[in-house]
Amino acid sequence: MKLSVFTVATPDLTPEELVQAAREAGLHGVEWRYKEVPADAAGETPSFWRNNLCSIDPSLPDNELLRFKEITEAGGLEVTSVTPYLNALDVEETERVFHAARLLGAKMIRVGAAGYDGTAPYPELYDKTVRYLKEAERLAKQYGVKGVVETHHLTIAPSAGLAHRLVSHCDPDHIGVLFDPGNMVHEGYEQFQMGLQLLGPYLAHVHVKNAAWTQAGTREDGTAAWRCAWAPLRSGIVDFGRLLADLKSARYDGYLGIEDFSGQWDSKSMLRQFAEFIRERM
Repeated sequence: MKLSVFTVATPDLTPEELVQAAREAGLHGVEWRYKEVPADAAGETPSFWRNNLCSIDPSLPDNELLRFKEITEAGGLEVTSVTPYLNALDVEETERVFHAARLLGAKMIRVGAAGYDGTAPYPELYDKTVRYLKEAERLAKQYGVKGVVETHHLTIAPSAGLAHRLVSHCDPDHIGVLFDPGNMVHEGYEQFQMGLQLLGPYLAHVHVKNAAWTQAGTREDGTAAWRCAWAPLRSGIVDFGRLLADLKSARYDGYLGIEDFSGQWDSKSMLRQFAEFIRERM
């Protein structure tokens, strides 16, 4: 297994600084965040989801997009993924990301799955997402780049089982699953081994982060209320020793991509800590 970084987690680094820090930490690949910075966030302190300095602006022309390929490869790293936010299930927007990924030589992009907040029925959202994924599969074949659905809380794919139900309509050569155990602490936990066995050839990528539940007062009926928040790799609920053993058992040989939102370390230290943490358990 190789190591990568999703640049949402390094918002204070410029692309050039990120590549240098990733190389020095011993990483092998970069997953470039593909999202504009809101105009009103430009002067803010760097943050994961607003003023993220390590993002690709989707409005960039091709010649400026190529900068990200050039600086990644000049650092001896691979463009692992172009990673957008496509939960609106817009096919035209998805095609633009496939185009950018092919231009950068990326192996995959993250495609969408409908969000779930209880206002629309699951069967309706499921049918809509499957129709979208069939279009994404067509584009994946056309562009030679795989699309991956992430296991993510507050979507209709919070678990390996529900993600598999979506992608099972598609060819695993073109549509797969991004397995994210940290998200599954929030919602969607299943035994890792069972989920990985179910996914089989659909397992395409793995994200590494952690989260934990803490008591947050009481509900109106007097029972305990709980909240889930991001946690450092060493102190959250995910058992990474077990996860890595199960990935080896599944013969997974792809990337492990850090996406640490705990804020325990500055970005450069976080990359070094991630590489050390994984190597201790490999």
